[in-house]
Amino acid sequence: MEIQLWRETLEPYALAVDELILKFEYIIDEYRHVGAYSPIEQVTGRVKTIASIIEKSQKKGISLEHFNEKIEDIAGIRIICQFVEDIYKVVDIIRNRSDMRIKSEKDYIDQAKKSGYRSYHMIVYYDVETLKGKKELQVEIQIRTLAMNFWATIEHSLQYKYNQNMPEHIRERLSSAAEAVIILDREMSVVRDEIMDAQNTFTIKANIVADILTNIQNLYKVASKQEVIKIQDNFFRIYQDGDQDDLEKFSRELDLISQRYRAQSLH
Repeated sequence: MEIQLWRETLEPYALAVDELILKFEYIIDEYRHVGAYSPIEQVTGRVKTIASIIEKSQKKGISLEHFNEKIEDIAGIRIICQFVEDIYKVVDIIRNRSDMRIKSEKDYIDQAKKSGYRSYHMIVYYDVETLKGKKELQVEIQIRTLAMNFWATIEHSLQYKYNQNMPEHIRERLSSAAEAVIILDREMSVVRDEIMDAQNTFTIKANIVADILTNIQNLYKVASKQEVIKIQDNFFRIYQDGDQDDLEKFSRELDLISQRYRAQSLH
């Protein structure tokens, strides 16, 4: 296949990856805007390189004329979570979406691979709009914790280095590390509520501060400079004290001041 044809074939997959990353990042923003904990920590994506597609096609005995039908992971999305429990919440989110249709699921968390690899895999059908019309593509979504992702990244690099013939002593070390990842994820689940509470508190406080700063910035346009500087000094004093209740009270008072100026401008 000519390079130009390869590019034309793979461009819709790049579009699918870009759109899905944007949609999952929007989910993160939705949770955080309401001060809630997001089960998705981060999301990345990629399209397989031409070399990887050719290599996989040869390995699997797939004709290059039909690789886009037979290879399910040309487009890949990786979703990273903090806790194992979050993985299954993300799975439910995907199951309930109307813009992704699930083809298959594989739970490598309850049933880890022999190597120690753990992750949750979903193959979904996703539609993109191109100049030639709607195109249905297969996309692989991998969902894993931060610890699982660290292990999988190292394992992948070693497999590549040794061309799938990893020395036994390194394989044993990786197996031990995989057990350590399981223990780490379990320990993190035990203190999950404490971690989530701390993170939610931080997010709520950050949102309050952002609202206050926006109000102060807007007041510079309508209030006297002396009054705004006084408000600003009060904010810095309260912020340095670090009391969230005082910040919330100050934010409410500032909202009333802003509303008063808006009302005056209308008259």
